[in-house]
Amino acid sequence: MLSSSTSTRRVAFSPAPRPAKGRIALLMLGGLCLLSGLDAALLLLGVWAPVGASHLPGLHGMVMTLGFMGTVIALERAQSLGKSWAYIAPALIAAASLSLVAGIPQVFGKMLLVQGYVVFTAVYIALWRRAPVTGVVVQVLSGVMALCAAILWVSITVESLIILLAAFIVLTIAAERAELAQLTMGPKASPRLLGLSTILVVAALLTLLTPAVGARAFGVAVLGFVVWLVRDDVVGKFIRAQGLRRYNATALLAGYLWLGAAGLSWAVVGLPTVQWAYDITIHGTFLGFGVSMIMAHAPIIFPAVLGRPLPYKPISWLPLLLLHLGMVLRVVGDLSGITLVWRTGSVVNVVAMLVFLIVSVILVVTHRAADKRS
Repeated sequence: MLSSSTSTRRVAFSPAPRPAKGRIALLMLGGLCLLSGLDAALLLLGVWAPVGASHLPGLHGMVMTLGFMGTVIALERAQSLGKSWAYIAPALIAAASLSLVAGIPQVFGKMLLVQGYVVFTAVYIALWRRAPVTGVVVQVLSGVMALCAAILWVSITVESLIILLAAFIVLTIAAERAELAQLTMGPKASPRLLGLSTILVVAALLTLLTPAVGARAFGVAVLGFVVWLVRDDVVGKFIRAQGLRRYNATALLAGYLWLGAAGLSWAVVGLPTVQWAYDITIHGTFLGFGVSMIMAHAPIIFPAVLGRPLPYKPISWLPLLLLHLGMVLRVVGDLSGITLVWRTGSVVNVVAMLVFLIVSVILVVTHRAADKRS
């Protein structure tokens, strides 16, 4: 999903001369992780789901974050490194998640997940050795956060690991934005990125010892990231543009706003103990911010993995608008105490991600068909 340096980006963004079947297969496994995580979400909501297995709700967070997001990020990182062994990471991560979903004894899936993130972190280290720049250092830190979460999940509950998972997503995306917008952000971007990342990592680890203090410190660090990104990223420059640039800027701005709300909640409330704080911190980070960033970067990143263009079209706005509409309804439902509104918003979030998947497939297939006709 995210690149590490100017040199590796040339590799990541150069479309392959022909579709790479292995990469497409791994991306499809990531898609299965997504579908499994969404099924688990529907079960948690108490509505109909295609698969009603009782063990799925407890896997929702990990399958969506370390499973789906982790597989996509690891796949793009492997493509950037250009080494065959790097593809072991997304393969292990997807296999681990799907084995958990299939009901195989959890210890097997959890250990497989740890192995996947060991290789994942090794890929980041290899990228750092190739290009020892600040952005890659921060991505190494993001890999370490994910690895720590995978290791600790063997013995403690996922609820205790939420901030480690959030750190993984925030660091990964912040490093990406610092690179993509390096001309806009200026020469101070690297020290700011490293300084904020260091504070974020220390705060995330602190939550394992003193959760209340660590969560508030983490929230302050997240707010620091949001202020920096909103001010220095390309949002202000492109929000009045047209086409892909406006779509991209809108997705970025909406994501930053949700991340800011999450950071503020952590800073003021600490660990969420009520539903509204949980939705704002957890779903604000992983859905409002994380998924919005995936939608923003999809037309740029997916061609590297697919070997085929993912063109921007006006229909690309539909899943993005559904995503943020669902988030607004969730929070309104939380604050008003109207369960139906909250549940409706949650279902809309699920629909948004399904629509994103369907629209992406349609755009890739129709663009290829048009190329063949021409």
